[in-house]
Amino acid sequence: MQSNLIRALALIAGTLAVTSATAQPYPSKQVRIVVGFVPGGGSDFIARLVSAKLTEVFGRPVIVENRPGAGGAIATELAARASADGYTLLLGSAGPFGIIPALSPKTPYDALKDFDPITLVVIMPFVTTVHPSLPVKNIKELIALARARPGQLNFGSPGHGTTNHLSGEMLKLMAKIDLTHVPYKGVAAAMADVMAGQIQILSGDLTTLIPQVKSGRLRAIAVTSAKRSTFAPEIPTIAESGVPGYDTSGWFGVVAPAATPRAVIERLNSEIVRGITTPESRKRLGTLGGDVIANTTAEFSTFIRADHAKWAKVVAATGLKEKP
Repeated sequence: MQSNLIRALALIAGTLAVTSATAQPYPSKQVRIVVGFVPGGGSDFIARLVSAKLTEVFGRPVIVENRPGAGGAIATELAARASADGYTLLLGSAGPFGIIPALSPKTPYDALKDFDPITLVVIMPFVTTVHPSLPVKNIKELIALARARPGQLNFGSPGHGTTNHLSGEMLKLMAKIDLTHVPYKGVAAAMADVMAGQIQILSGDLTTLIPQVKSGRLRAIAVTSAKRSTFAPEIPTIAESGVPGYDTSGWFGVVAPAATPRAVIERLNSEIVRGITTPESRKRLGTLGGDVIANTTAEFSTFIRADHAKWAKVVAATGLKEKP
């Protein structure tokens, strides 16, 4: 009996030794942040800021891997299929998490089930601008003009199915007006046409359009977020200008594949939140026209679900389809 006890204790000791040897503190190897857009853009800038902060804490490089294509869906699918061990993270955004699933029932991932939210990094409101010749100075006047001239006012966007496009569709729904959408291949072409007076309305990134507002080539009439932007606090929101409840912005946040260990998720949340809320980080992210959020995992989960539901409702109400 004593020998059996000795053997049992030896087996337990051996198991503990193996567990101790194999269970290494996170991270024990390289972490990557997958980004669904090309290097050099705003999403890449945000991911590299987050990766730099994690690199400082982890003492080993955290790399950014750009996998552009399909509006961010390629990178999102890649991350959804990655091992749930904390070594592959994704910079999620409104398009692949809300708009693409609403437009396409064949999306090869489930935005709500395939990921564990870590934290919302930044919200990036759009600014709604008009050509200076349009006789409107605010949203109320734009709505009145659109009702007087149904279907005659055009709003541009960087393309069908973009957040900018659906923001316009949501304004049409909530304000009960008829505007005509004109899609472009990128914001530069849309901006050139609104400044030339070929179209009347364009909503886009603050950092892209505000310089044109300051030069007098465009007139800013509202920002699209629920609260005024810290980048341009003098511009009122659409919600406070006659369309209560209107709220749409671009956003970026960090997620991991579903079933990533909870301890890893919590550590990543803690380190990322600490890194992006320093005065330096807030200033750098502010240059993109973004407002730092840095919330909890539960708050980010609620945000993603609400954003997902919002775009599903807009797509259903407008009958929009995936671009042919």
